Formats: sequence, structure tokens, C-alpha cells
Amino acid sequence: MEIVVLIKQVPDTANVGAEAMKEDGTVNRAALKAIFNPDDLNALEMALELKDKYGANVSVITMGPPKAIEILKEALYRGADKVYLLSDPKFAGSDTLATSLILKSAIEAKIKNFDIVLAGRQAIDGDTAQVGPQVAEKLNVPQITFVTKVEEIKDGVVKAVKLSDEGTEIVTCKMPLVLTVEGNANTPRYPRVKKMLKYMHALSSFQMDEDWVTDEDVEFLKGKNLEIPVVSFCDLAVNPEYIGLAGSPTRVKAIYSVVFKSLDTKEYESTQDGVNHMMNELMSEHIIG
Repeated sequence: MEIVVLIKQVPDTANVGAEAMKEDGTVNRAALKAIFNPDDLNALEMALELKDKYGANVSVITMGPPKAIEILKEALYRGADKVYLLSDPKFAGSDTLATSLILKSAIEAKIKNFDIVLAGRQAIDGDTAQVGPQVAEKLNVPQITFVTKVEEIKDGVVKAVKLSDEGTEIVTCKMPLVLTVEGNANTPRYPRVKKMLKYMHALSSFQMDEDWVTDEDVEFLKGKNLEIPVVSFCDLAVNPEYIGLAGSPTRVKAIYSVVFKSLDTKEYESTQDGVNHMMNELMSEHIIG
């Protein structure tokens, strides 16, 4: 079974400063600490659980700047078999529509015959939850979103549990397909020490060309399969008009820093009558229902 996991290196939105956005409305990623998108970690864990149970090859793909190699190495530490970095100046500024096209093209170019594509439900920097479904549409395969568990894979059919407005549903779907995974679907495993020792010195194709890397280093790393391949625009069959800022219809009109301040305070007695009085006032003002 061939499983693909789409992951993203995202800014740590818990610590956003004044330099978080550029003038053109795109994220200033250089000014923010980068972390592994939380929901994508759950997607990776689900892929590894399927690998443990059924046997599979797990390939991980991310699109981003050269420093995104760090989350690819983390994926290797946790048990991924192969990783790819999609990085090219022509990809910069891509919104979800352009990003999904690039990811779709990379899957077709590097993975080809996949069975399952897994992605986190959404990324914490955009919260759109659009990329996974858009990739499914572009690959022309079915999708199951808001997945919390894969109960069974049998005879090419996936049985999954997903969240819905009414609670949960059990859905069956033939492979190949795309699954987007909820953040509470599982508890991601810790990186494994043996794999950390193996992959800690892995370098991307970008880094292989740097002056401090000797020919002997390159020969050793390639011999140990420690080169992380970089996929550029030239490696993909994509029209440049549909990627990057030019191919991104989404535009940020304005950015505001919202700070909630208390304009008034009111005290109630710390008794049951005081609590009842407070609740009645909150309901009468339609603050709570």
C-alpha cells in the first residue's frame, strides 16, 4: 500500500508579533518561529498506524522554503520512509488553490500510483481547511474529511469514522482517496532515537551544493540515502500562470490586531442567589442562550 502524507511547516501562531505580515498581505515566515502543523502530525501518525497494521510505504511531502527540511527530518524520525521538499521561488505566495495544484502535480510526478493521501484537517496559519479537499478534486479521487479513525481497510475499501454535525458517521470508500484528519484523532508517537541518529545528518539537495559540504560528504550521504530530494518548478507539469501570487485569487484586504478590553465591571454576591441573578442578566442581554 502506498500512502502519501501532506504536511506543512507553519508559524507558531501562539507567539505572533508585529512583523508577522508583509505589506503584500502574505505571512512573513522569517519573523516567526516555525513548527510542525499540529493536525498534520495526527495525519502522519494515522499513516504510520496503517503502516504498522497493514504494511505500507509512507511518503511525506511539504511545500515551503529550504528550512522546511526540519519537519521532513522530523517525519523521518517518526517513521516515514521517503520525504520530498517542494521549494521554488515560483511557488512563493501561493494560496490554497495554487498550493493544491502544486501538491497534486508533485504526487503525480513522484508517487504516481498512490492508495491513500492523508492531510491534517487544516493548518493553524490559515485555518481554511481547503488544501486537502482541493487536492482530492484535482486528483479526481473521492475524499473523506474530518476523519478520527480508520477502522478497517479490506479489498481496496477504507472504512473510516468521521465527525459530522450530528456526531460521528462511519463511511466506506474505495481507494485511491484523500483523508483529512482531525487534531484529536490520535496521539502522535515520539521520534525514535535510532531514526534520529540515522537521519540527523540528512541534507536537502539545496544543502548538498553549499561550500561547506565536501565531495566526500556528498558521496557518503548519497550512499546512505541521506539526501532529501528537492522538487522544483522544472520537475512539475504546472502552468506558471496558476501558481504563486499570479495564480492565487485570494487577497488579504486588511490586517487588524484585535485586543479585547473590559469597558465595565459588575460584581455579584458569591451566593447561589448571586449566581442566579448573574445568569438571568446574561440571558436577558442575549450574551448566553
